[in-house]
Amino acid sequence: MTDTATQNANLAALSAAGVSVWLDDLSRTRLETGNLAELIATRSVVGVTTNPTIFQGALTKGEAYDAQLRELAKNGADVDETVRALTTDDVRAACEVLAPQAEASDGVDGRVSIEVDPRLAHETDATVAQAIELWKLVDRDNLLIKIPATMAGLPAITRVIAEGISVNVTLIFSVERYEAVIDAYLAGLEAAKSAGHDLSKIHSVASFFVSRVDSEIDGQLEKIGSDAALALRGKAGLANARLAYASYQQVFEGGSRWEALAAAGARVQRPLWASTGVKNPDYSDTLYVTELVAPHTVNTMPEKTMEAVADHGVVSGDTISGTAAASQAVFDQLAAVGIDIPAVFDKLETEGVDKFEVSWNELLDAISEQLTAARES
Repeated sequence: MTDTATQNANLAALSAAGVSVWLDDLSRTRLETGNLAELIATRSVVGVTTNPTIFQGALTKGEAYDAQLRELAKNGADVDETVRALTTDDVRAACEVLAPQAEASDGVDGRVSIEVDPRLAHETDATVAQAIELWKLVDRDNLLIKIPATMAGLPAITRVIAEGISVNVTLIFSVERYEAVIDAYLAGLEAAKSAGHDLSKIHSVASFFVSRVDSEIDGQLEKIGSDAALALRGKAGLANARLAYASYQQVFEGGSRWEALAAAGARVQRPLWASTGVKNPDYSDTLYVTELVAPHTVNTMPEKTMEAVADHGVVSGDTISGTAAASQAVFDQLAAVGIDIPAVFDKLETEGVDKFEVSWNELLDAISEQLTAARES
């Protein structure tokens, strides 16, 4: 464990309140310069999340990957093989950096996530196959495989958990879909138990996206333009996440189905707050951190948000428990002013999958060009 005396007080307070601080970014430069280790030592970081957009940014900037890319080109690797090698090497290295945090928390933290190819978001069998492949390729116990909470992703989650593989379920927008994710996790644990897996070794988080909900709904409220509509701006994202936590509590704090699994050693699937960088400059830049504090949660932050919390975030204990009724009232009011809530969540899921696929294709194109240049040099 790191020396807690060096930790930033605000982020340490967040950890003490039950929120695991994870960094929503990874690059070889972070690893090679010791930046990730520094954030662990000074910012209470105990995990890392990645996604196709993060890798697209990391692999197409700077020179950190050039030597390995030239070697892969020399050995005849194609574009998909090259991207797989570059990304899994980074994730494996991050897993090693975070191994002490994994050991200290009995595997709860110290986790690094890697996502299945976003082009497979609507293909169950292919998602399962690649999840298993990535798990074996990275070969670190503190890995999480990211699977999107699409309709095709739900049965994939169950099947991958059943294999004894730890999963980060991503791109969750609605409470309804989150409850289906919980069900998929429990079904996977039940199958894993039947197959003889040690349930205590299987970990999962459910990544609930926050700021994108406000961005979409705020835009619609502004088009409506009434005083009642405008008064609701900036409220949907927090209310949605808080309702999700109420669903978490209902299942994992006494549900009979869960109790049977817990007795066999199963771990809770923690809610993870993702998309926590504030998009609207009118809102506090720590909004989606300090207002989403509760035990057994994770907040994965871009470094800019993390530094904002370190500088001026006010952590005042649990800001979620007991808010379900008020949060539901927000959604009742949104419906009353004309917001089609199910349509919003459908749009956000579609856009979320599409954005990651665009980033992945841009990454493949850029790496293809670099491979060609390396072969010709």
